[in-house]
Amino acid sequence: MNEERKKSLQTLKTSKGQIEGIMKMIEDDRYCMDISNQILSSQALLKRANLLILKQHLDHCVTQACLNGGSE
Repeated sequence: MNEERKKSLQTLKTSKGQIEGIMKMIEDDRYCMDISNQILSSQALLKRANLLILKQHLDHCVTQACLNGGSE
């Protein structure tokens, strides 16, 4: 597994834990703004994971497709 995949997987695992925490916050009837801030943090993690996946796609998949004449 390459470095981008490792980073994106770790970021998604962190996001998963954060989302589970948000669900617990809602169940515990925590302050709405605290919940909202945690949701924003989770969105940022998902965005970071997506950027890592897209970087890998460009660096590997698109590059290979160009080298192979666009057949992939």
